[in-house]
Amino acid sequence: MFTGLVESTGSVIALESRGEQARLVLQIPFAGELALGDSVAINGCCLTVADLLPQGIAFDLLAQTLRVTSLGALREGSLVNLERALQVGDRFGGHFVQGHVDATGCITRLEAQGQDHVFEVSLPPAIHRLCIDKGSLSVDGISLTIAQLAPAAAIFWITPHTWLQTHLHAARVGQPVNLEADMLAKHVDHLLEARLGTEGRLTKGTTDSGA
Repeated sequence: MFTGLVESTGSVIALESRGEQARLVLQIPFAGELALGDSVAINGCCLTVADLLPQGIAFDLLAQTLRVTSLGALREGSLVNLERALQVGDRFGGHFVQGHVDATGCITRLEAQGQDHVFEVSLPPAIHRLCIDKGSLSVDGISLTIAQLAPAAAIFWITPHTWLQTHLHAARVGQPVNLEADMLAKHVDHLLEARLGTEGRLTKGTTDSGA
């Protein structure tokens, strides 16, 4: 479980193809505090530490993870958002984020407005139907509040702290992003489908376990 409050950013050392799978190696500021098997959200996708290498921390990406997330588009030097799993007793300042990416969107607008930035992301229909104005959405692992829900997109206002603490200051229009809809909205949607037979319910997301 995560909060969507990005702890720090890291950079990609390598993304090595291994058939249908891949290995992602990252330079991480808190690498010395990690152990094998630890969970880290990488751009909002929960991954497990697979190896502690001299050059960085390695994570294995399953075929399902590559299909559902934007991690396969990473390149050497790409900046990524990092958050370690929530510990019991920690303050909870974001919203419930599982690290199970539901779908990807695309950055369609990113521009300065005074000291803040306007950030717009396209939403697939299955994600859009789970969003509301002032609701929460995880975008590349960042817990964001929807300032305006457009017909096929969500618009956010990014504060200077979030701009500098996350990878957004290095992001570009057209860049794919990982999306995780609000967990409570997904449960309600599932229950309503079971009772009313609603079509188009969000399909199951993914973690590095392929779940």
